[in-house]
Amino acid sequence: MQTTDLLNSYYVDTHTWDEMYARDAIRQQYKGVVDFLQQMSIDELNKKEEFAKRMFMSQGITFTVYSSGEGIEKIFPFDIIPRIITASEWSYIESGIRQRLKALNLFLKDVYNNQFIIKDGIVPVDIVYSCPHFLREMHGFPVPHDIYVHIAGIDLIRDQDGTFYILEDNLRTPSGVSYMLENREITKRIFPDLIPRNNVRTVTEYPDILHRNLVSLSPRQTVNPTIVLLTPGIYNSAYFEHTTLARLMGVELVEGRDLVIDNHRVFMKTTAGLQQVDVIYRRVDDEFLDPLVFKPDSMLGVAGIMSAYRKGNVAIVNAVGNGVADDKAIYAYVPAMIRYYLNEEPILKNVPTYQLGNLEEREYVLANIERMVVKKTNGSGGYGMLMGNSATDEEIASYKAEILKDPRQYIGQPIISLSSAPCYMHGRLKPRRVDLRPFALCGPDGIQIVPGGLTRVALREGSLVVNSSQGGGSKDTWVLI
Repeated sequence: MQTTDLLNSYYVDTHTWDEMYARDAIRQQYKGVVDFLQQMSIDELNKKEEFAKRMFMSQGITFTVYSSGEGIEKIFPFDIIPRIITASEWSYIESGIRQRLKALNLFLKDVYNNQFIIKDGIVPVDIVYSCPHFLREMHGFPVPHDIYVHIAGIDLIRDQDGTFYILEDNLRTPSGVSYMLENREITKRIFPDLIPRNNVRTVTEYPDILHRNLVSLSPRQTVNPTIVLLTPGIYNSAYFEHTTLARLMGVELVEGRDLVIDNHRVFMKTTAGLQQVDVIYRRVDDEFLDPLVFKPDSMLGVAGIMSAYRKGNVAIVNAVGNGVADDKAIYAYVPAMIRYYLNEEPILKNVPTYQLGNLEEREYVLANIERMVVKKTNGSGGYGMLMGNSATDEEIASYKAEILKDPRQYIGQPIISLSSAPCYMHGRLKPRRVDLRPFALCGPDGIQIVPGGLTRVALREGSLVVNSSQGGGSKDTWVLI
């Protein structure tokens, strides 16, 4: 088959928004890529795809699947056709994320201090206090510069009419940025002329912006503060990302056992003795961070780290306790937070969300479950989710029984189709569903959003689940100048 036939074999469902195709015409932003692909043979494209796979393998670009019997690590599937976002689309996305993060940060400051939003009846007190990630230990806690969310990964999807929706907010230890960076590097290797020819904005400044923000948080006035990246260790699903970011920023990668607390200060063990640590970019979840405050049997954290944090002797990124703001039950109130704190209408919409702790909403979701996706309010990675349109009667019955045990821990949302984008599969172009996770960095200079993000792809035909743990892959994301 010739590459000129690639487009002829590309069939798009008329009920789906396709990123490349609009009413049998190629969208303007994709024309440069399509013209380029048509100048290559299928054999050449197959070689490019194979080369990309070898690059991922040789560089150890992996993720971990705990539920798989095939071994721990898997290569992250990469599709060679980029997902392209226009400058005007990006400007809209960027302004919406910036607005949202301002409101979420104000919510975190408020909910751990004066709680005006609760007193004014905007967010119900029982929703906040029943959230497992609302940490009373953070009440009245002096967070440096009042910045709770230093790093955010905001998941966006696109409905069949092209409307962008926020699917969820990741404000604790968002992952995936290393895949965004590696996807771009591999695209540069396999298509060296394509990126400059299409005026694509760079994503490579992410580690520099993050490092600059971390330096600015140092409690000690020193030119060269000590910054460490705290990882749970090699068995964590995102360990590749931890090593990549530490290397790119030029900071030490440490585990809990590498740190000690003395006189409410954090020190790192080195061959030259103890070295005081100023800033910790932690990828360890709250509950494992300090066995004296949270899980007493945790081997991943550092005993006494919370007291050093409270005394202001070390900065921790992201702030502890952020989980109350990205709980999926709290998500439903973010548009109200934007109106309350900013006196603005939300730029980016929420997906309609039903709280299963509410009897009326629960009855509606259970009666229409075949058109719903039901999620745990604190689940992640696509685990513990029910897609009503593809579940068996037995799965639905079992899931309903689980919901009734603790309805507060579940939400329901209508199934949104997700836009499709072209993927190169076995010598053909096939539409596959995608989402987008842009990464935002909040520092003294405000909120900076790297132009691009991680586009995740549901590689299975007909699937709407893009998570890598559920068989998804990713592709390079281009934002045009």
